[in-house]
Amino acid sequence: MPIEHEAKVLDIDPDVTERRIIDEGGRKLGRRFMRRYVYDIAAGDRSKWIRLRDNGNGTTLAVKHITSDAIDGTHEVEVSVDDFAATNELLGIMGFTAKSYQETERVSFTLDGAQLEIDTWPRIPAYLEIEAATKEDVIRVAAQLGYAESDLTGENTIKIYARHGIDLDTVRELRF
Repeated sequence: MPIEHEAKVLDIDPDVTERRIIDEGGRKLGRRFMRRYVYDIAAGDRSKWIRLRDNGNGTTLAVKHITSDAIDGTHEVEVSVDDFAATNELLGIMGFTAKSYQETERVSFTLDGAQLEIDTWPRIPAYLEIEAATKEDVIRVAAQLGYAESDLTGENTIKIYARHGIDLDTVRELRF
């Protein structure tokens, strides 16, 4: 399973962060509304799950596997699919029941070879996600924006919500 090299900077001000990215030479790619279903692969295993996501430009199906909270601790296999509703139905036929439906808003940028996302989720502060080819590239781009390596986390969304006292495993629908 390929490794994702990504980290998050939590509790950001989206407007300030966007200005900082643009001031450093970043290019804004656009804003989009996203929706997703999340399915357990094995009940109770929080380290691996299926994600069906409509990202506003297309639909993807992925298996995510978290091995650690490090910048290189997420593994992902993702494929494009044609239809969000039909793929959800197909997964149901295969025995997978969505454990939750989630909505987010995302503003995307590129900066020095990295993909940056300002993600806004319901009920928690926005965060910046930096994804690049290597761990070192993630740290370098973060530093370019004024963030130290200690400001970065590889925590997944469940752990970020837990920081705010919300058990995401008990939230069936996460909507704006």
